Amino acid sequence: MTNDAPQEAAAPQGSATTPSTRRAVVAEDEALIRMDVVETLREAGFDVVGEAADGEAAVQLATELKPDVVVMDVKMPVLDGISAAERIGAAHLAPVVLLTAFSQTDLVERARDAGAMAYVIKPFSPADLLPAVEIAISRYAQITALESEVADLAERFETRKRVDRAKGLLMTKMGLSEPESFRWIQKTSMDRRLTMREVADAVIEQVGGAAG
Repeated sequence: MTNDAPQEAAAPQGSATTPSTRRAVVAEDEALIRMDVVETLREAGFDVVGEAADGEAAVQLATELKPDVVVMDVKMPVLDGISAAERIGAAHLAPVVLLTAFSQTDLVERARDAGAMAYVIKPFSPADLLPAVEIAISRYAQITALESEVADLAERFETRKRVDRAKGLLMTKMGLSEPESFRWIQKTSMDRRLTMREVADAVIEQVGGAAG
């Protein structure tokens, strides 16, 4: 088995990808682990449209294919996964899930700063990988929604901080999941014709104040 050039996976003959099928790119220089990730994603209903053995190729595939998620190892040749995640995030191409060895947990903060939406520690099972992928896709959708509402970069950063704080309060006080709490903020903003920041500020003042 070779572990060289990245290649785009061919779609099965006679079956077109449905619009609802989510597309993934997998980047991992260890072929066996890459095969395991690809198999796990396919069994969960993802269409793995591209595979890469280094970070540079991962960025190229993400740029060309615009997948719904990129699952990528931290340690890779040519370009490491965190640097690749920075490029993918800066270009707003896709959410990134990073795979990291236990000894590399000190890289988690750097990974978050790079824009990675989630990470999974090796060795992992489908029960570890798939929830992380769902979290990454959900968080990316949230950030995209916020960025479409706020143009100014400084204002966008502050809005994200306020919305994250409000989500945490809703999760704690109302027992909502992270996606549910964001949808609540989003729906309330639409129903009341407010910005998501205004809704988040109200949650922080009312729920946070009540908690104090």
